[in-house]
Amino acid sequence: MLRKAAVTTVSNGSYLQGESNGRLPTMDSGQPAQEGKVVLKKKVTLLRGISIIIGTIIGAGIFISPKGILKNTGSVGMSLILWTACGILSLFGALCYAELGTCIKKSGGHYTYILEAFGPLPAFVRMWVELLVIRPAATAVISLAFGRYILEPFFMHCEIPELAIKLITAVGITLVMVLNSTSVSWSARIQIFLTFCKLVAILIIIVPGVIQLIKGETQHFKNAFAGNDASVMGLPLAFYSGMYAYSGWFYLNFVTEEVENPEKNIPLAICISMIIVTVGYVLTNVAYFTTISAGELLLSKAVAVTFAERLMGDFSLAVPVLVALSCFGSMNGGIFAVSRMFFVASREGHLPEILSMIHVRKHTPLPAVIVLHPLTMIMLFNGDLYSLLNFLSFARWLFIGLAVAGLIYLRYKRPDMPRPFKVPLFIPALFSFTCLFMVALSLYSDPVNTGIGFVITLTGVPAYYLFIVWDKKPKWFRKLLDRVTEILQILLEVVPPEEDQKS
Repeated sequence: MLRKAAVTTVSNGSYLQGESNGRLPTMDSGQPAQEGKVVLKKKVTLLRGISIIIGTIIGAGIFISPKGILKNTGSVGMSLILWTACGILSLFGALCYAELGTCIKKSGGHYTYILEAFGPLPAFVRMWVELLVIRPAATAVISLAFGRYILEPFFMHCEIPELAIKLITAVGITLVMVLNSTSVSWSARIQIFLTFCKLVAILIIIVPGVIQLIKGETQHFKNAFAGNDASVMGLPLAFYSGMYAYSGWFYLNFVTEEVENPEKNIPLAICISMIIVTVGYVLTNVAYFTTISAGELLLSKAVAVTFAERLMGDFSLAVPVLVALSCFGSMNGGIFAVSRMFFVASREGHLPEILSMIHVRKHTPLPAVIVLHPLTMIMLFNGDLYSLLNFLSFARWLFIGLAVAGLIYLRYKRPDMPRPFKVPLFIPALFSFTCLFMVALSLYSDPVNTGIGFVITLTGVPAYYLFIVWDKKPKWFRKLLDRVTEILQILLEVVPPEEDQKS
């Protein structure tokens, strides 16, 4: 495996060699300032694993605008079938990642699995677009939803100023990153609380919906399959919307090394989470249709608010707060998980070495967490977020499909690899085909945006050869990077982990 780094690494004789035992170098003498074992500890229990998955999947979409599927299927009945089908297919993908996570016991998710199966170049490209564009833009988008809905109760009768939304969003992003930099345990505890809030919010919608069904409010389910006929292009687009709504089932695999008893807890957490989310999503949509017609749902700007106003009166004021908490949970879970991908990529030599270092007292991957902060702020205040996400939406499914195809490849390439959890081969075959079909569909249905995203993704190829393969960098450049890394180590109080986690 290619392990040449973009900067000087422990393996090539830099000043950091010999500093991997929890020691913090000093500026003048290079002597250790602190002793102690510094590693990422296994603090993710089964409950915390479930909260990471559920808390990251359920964002604002199911409460605000679950209309992508209905719009493209054309009927209530077909939309409910598709919500169920997308949940089942997402479960298939999650089961594939359960196998990958139990046989490759490294954190990093997609990046690690592509690296193991197909080598460093595609893995680097995946990490490149995630770090520079996808993750900052995605974090900014979900954070903007948090900012808007946390302010909603204070601006009931007027428009919320855009500057106010962005400022409170910036505070929210900073708070999440401070939390994840400070304590793994507290980040996980808050994630459990926020996941509980999300499930309460869904129950607040489902229970009145069931009561409506008991009362006989079924008029919107009569002729459930009547309506606009779904076009040949409409059904695949509806499917794409559904898969996006369920995305997030892979985040526990980003923190595999921190999961207690991963052979047992990863498959269990994935299965429990996906069943809860799928049942919750389908019943929430059923509840909506007990009170809101298909036409009204498509016109509503916030479906959960419309539903609550009709059935709950003043209690509907709680809905924006619950939506904001749901968004905050997605922010927290996403940053907690994705920072581990950058941590692992740095450990493999694909990012600056400072990103694979751990705080000497808090035992968090502090640099890998905060590296997203300036990029996200730039996106928040200056970036065209939704265009960037449209450009690169295909990249997510391309690389997830590639990672699951890697599972099939590893079955033949490394048949003797221990596999505590193993799925039937038709499951990864079906899932990877679906992902690649969605990529092909986006090329056909939106060639301009997808083409731009493809070009942005391909910039990772020359970056790989410039930063990773090319090892003739000037001596002064290497010394400068060594010095910058040393200064950052002392400012951030971080050191390399005492021992690399082994697969």
